[in-house]
Amino acid sequence: MAWWRLLFTTATTTAPKSKLSLPNINPKPNPLKPTISTSHFSTSFLITKIPLKHKPKRKKKPSPRTTPVQPSPTTRLPHLESLLLRDARFRFLTRTKSFLSKQPHQVLSLSAAAKLHRELGFPRGRKPLKSVLRHPLLFQTHRHTDNTTWLGFTPIMEALQDQEQALMNQLEKTRVTTIKKLLMMSAEKRLPLSKLYHCRSLFGISEEFRDRVGNYPDDFRLVVESDGKRVLELVNWDPTLAVSVLEREFMVDEDKVKRAFRFPVKHGRELGLGGDDERRLNLLNTLPLVSPYSDGAKLDLWTLEAEKYRVGVIHEFLSLTLEKRASIHHVVEFKEELSLTKHTYQMLLRQPRTFYLAGTEMNWAVFLKDAYGEDGELISKDPQVVFNEKLYRYAEMQEMEPGLDISEI
Repeated sequence: MAWWRLLFTTATTTAPKSKLSLPNINPKPNPLKPTISTSHFSTSFLITKIPLKHKPKRKKKPSPRTTPVQPSPTTRLPHLESLLLRDARFRFLTRTKSFLSKQPHQVLSLSAAAKLHRELGFPRGRKPLKSVLRHPLLFQTHRHTDNTTWLGFTPIMEALQDQEQALMNQLEKTRVTTIKKLLMMSAEKRLPLSKLYHCRSLFGISEEFRDRVGNYPDDFRLVVESDGKRVLELVNWDPTLAVSVLEREFMVDEDKVKRAFRFPVKHGRELGLGGDDERRLNLLNTLPLVSPYSDGAKLDLWTLEAEKYRVGVIHEFLSLTLEKRASIHHVVEFKEELSLTKHTYQMLLRQPRTFYLAGTEMNWAVFLKDAYGEDGELISKDPQVVFNEKLYRYAEMQEMEPGLDISEI
């Protein structure tokens, strides 16, 4: 067998090479040698991308900043929505009036005012002079000898301020009762004085109330904590004040209060309940009401009693305001003291019979629907509200009416 293996290897090594070569199926390209012929002409003029004007526009995601709370025209109440537009229109008036009244001699230079867009209520990046000229009967400018322009009140505005101060002095005892009811609703019967001051226009509290707390030692006690924060505490519990508006209305019109809120009872479709039967069944959850002056902090957070308590607290809180409405900022300000949760917005949406939410999902306001008529006017107006409407009328006037004197304001 060895000679056969030797003969085979010798034959293979001595076999002549064929001159025919098979084509290379997968040749390795030479990176130094171009395989595609290059053109000697420029192609930069060719449009290789779709122009922006022809590209399909992407739909913007809905933002809570611009999404309205009431998107459907069937649920929107224009007369209540217009009140928010009125607030935006007179934002410069209300904020500048409050800021200037605390300045020395009630004047402010325009150069300093340009840096206070948040305090004065004019758009950021704009000049305040444009907003000043919008209310010529209330604000005026004066050029000093050093060529600086100053902003101040007109004689009409000064007369209106004197009227407002006299009105607040007259209503001071009423505001004390309001503050006392707020303290009685709070969790620990105490409120930071800074929060009351921040929401003073909501309840009609005067600017000087912080200095007049000592005039009511039987009602309040001012405590200074270790961090320097001043807290107002309740001294005496008044049982005559611990009666909510809903409880008083229940004694007069029981059916109206029963229809105010809806806490549905879960049931199967097999029962086949009609509208009246379902309404009577839901009354098992609606009644009895939970008083907002009870200790809501001791209730279990997600129980029916806790939600009924929070709904009643919001109702009583709004009934203490001047215009029976409040913004999200006011509600959040007292969130801890009133034992509210972060789901207050969804809770109010579930009670459309009593509350109306206007504005956007990020900046909403809640109204007491029963407090307003179909024309958007308050059924019962506080004297401070009447004065504010008078101030708005003068703010919209460009010149004094003929025959009207300052003493007649």
